[in-house]
Amino acid sequence: MINAVIFDMDGVLCDSEPFICEASVDMFRMRHGVTVQPTDFHPFTGMGEDRFLSGVAELYNVAINIKSDKKFTYDRYLEIIKGRLTPLHGTADFIAACRARNLRLAVASSADRIKVEGNLKQIGIPLSHFHAVIDGTMVELKKPAPDIFLLAARQLGVLPAECVVFEDAVSGIEAARAAGMYAVGVRSSLNHATLSQAGAHSTVQDLSEALAAIATLETNNKLNTTNRIEG
Repeated sequence: MINAVIFDMDGVLCDSEPFICEASVDMFRMRHGVTVQPTDFHPFTGMGEDRFLSGVAELYNVAINIKSDKKFTYDRYLEIIKGRLTPLHGTADFIAACRARNLRLAVASSADRIKVEGNLKQIGIPLSHFHAVIDGTMVELKKPAPDIFLLAARQLGVLPAECVVFEDAVSGIEAARAAGMYAVGVRSSLNHATLSQAGAHSTVQDLSEALAAIATLETNNKLNTTNRIEG
């Protein structure tokens, strides 16, 4: 039985990727005099901003100071998203439905706390709606390692098998499966085939389809349990 829902942030609750890419491009140009492309960051999506920035720095052979350059990037990002970042379709309604059903809720993002809280504030979702908020600074190993989701389950007080994770990135789907959780891919940036190949049990276009996805997972789980008993 599913008793908890864990959300990735970017590409699930909101689409902040264009804005963090914009801020990161600005950082490389303004602090290092190097012109990078937004697409350079795509292979590092979902791995946390340390890898997001250092991965591109390696591509261009740029020596960055991760602490100061990341701070610059986040400061720039928080300015960029004002009045521009909005929740993805179905987000508010799905969270309200989960709360009405007394499901445990968590955000588990590889980003730092400043970005997680900045995003939630901008899209109008209070931190108090979640029973746990996990950011990338709270675990040593980032996605695709399962650590961030396992920590979320512990803070929620549920077993991993009772959790469903909504993720838009391959690394996040792999992390959820490695944690022993249900994984639902959100097709905000990747298609059904790519997310399924990564291990997603199912995919949705956005969170307006999430309740139906959970119902299907629970039905399939009951059928599998019945078949095992009868077999």
